[in-house]
Amino acid sequence: MPKPRRADAARSVQSLLAAAKELFDGHGPDVALDEVARRAGVGNATLYRHFPTRQDLIVAVYAGEVTTLLEHGAALLESEPADEALFTWLDAFVVHVATKRALALAGTEHNGERRTKLFDSWHESMRSTARKLLARARETGALDPDLTADDLLALTSAAAIAAGGAEHARRLLLIMRHGFEGRR
Repeated sequence: MPKPRRADAARSVQSLLAAAKELFDGHGPDVALDEVARRAGVGNATLYRHFPTRQDLIVAVYAGEVTTLLEHGAALLESEPADEALFTWLDAFVVHVATKRALALAGTEHNGERRTKLFDSWHESMRSTARKLLARARETGALDPDLTADDLLALTSAAAIAAGGAEHARRLLLIMRHGFEGRR
């Protein structure tokens, strides 16, 4: 069992992750690691002590993004009406895929085994959240009983990948939610 980090080391890690997230969001995962360390207010040696490779840093940032998405889903299960909870989370999911896909791919691109394990773990967690939200929403009778979480995630992911950014992805999700028929 790894020993807990000292308080200053934990602060350094949090500063590095926050700086990396901000820079990755603005400039993509190829941002200079020197800039991450500078933005975090630490030296390069500190960055490399905690994150020996670029992939290690990217994976840590992306894992945090996934955790945030999953925590959002869990909170919605408890706080929102069933159908709204599902579509609010799918909205967050479509934005996640539209804006974080490059980060996920960059964090696992040079290691096939790691990619399989990480992607499987991340995707299973997302499927589990979607299944819980869908099961609750089905109880309202407002959804097709044959609809599966895998269907929802595949369609939502496809919209995010095909879209020209997060706002377009959100629009496509809204179209899927309401269908192609005009409002009467």
